[in-house]
Amino acid sequence: MKSFTKYITSKTLQPAIKKYLAKTRIYQYQNISLTIPPGVFHPGFFFSTKILLKHVLSLQLNKKKLLELGAGSGLISFTTAQKNAIVTATDINPLVIEFLKLNSKTNNISVQIILSDLFDDIEKQQFDIIVINPPYYKKNPEKNADFAWYCGENGEYFEKLFHQLKNYMHNETEICMVLCDGCDIDMIKSIAGKNGFTMKIILMKQNLIENNFIFNIESIKAL
Repeated sequence: MKSFTKYITSKTLQPAIKKYLAKTRIYQYQNISLTIPPGVFHPGFFFSTKILLKHVLSLQLNKKKLLELGAGSGLISFTTAQKNAIVTATDINPLVIEFLKLNSKTNNISVQIILSDLFDDIEKQQFDIIVINPPYYKKNPEKNADFAWYCGENGEYFEKLFHQLKNYMHNETEICMVLCDGCDIDMIKSIAGKNGFTMKIILMKQNLIENNFIFNIESIKAL
């Protein structure tokens, strides 16, 4: 019955959401106002962002160096910056970067914003907190907006992520990533393990469409 409910809900909501998101929209979260163009992950309609944000806000943020990989709307970056984190927000999509800069200026929130494919264009440094809301559907992205959804046919996004990650963390770095039950979690765990990382579920949140999981990622050597 739960699977049937998810199917009906998904089939009913998705066309309406797609139509709504075909235009640039304003999204308000507490005292932050975000202008979100079509093709950019909208936190008001996709639960993963708020679930991840809630977890990140439970961490000690004051003066911590925080990296949000694939920042999308920038909600996590801007909210944590207001909590005195020293924030770097990155994305592979130039449109995302354009609106991150616009929203940073509009809200008068200081965040370092970098156009980068994962860590490629981030200066080598160690972050205290790394936040990841990754693309996880197995398909090759064809246009810029696709990078928010698709990780490659064989999980190439995760291969690159876990290969580069060790160069941007220290032994106490908090690394958190959100996934849902619609992705190949076993594949992602396998790629993590191959690169010397372990993934542990620290939170699960269910809604009518999917189950979302927050994973804590740690270096096996640090355990």
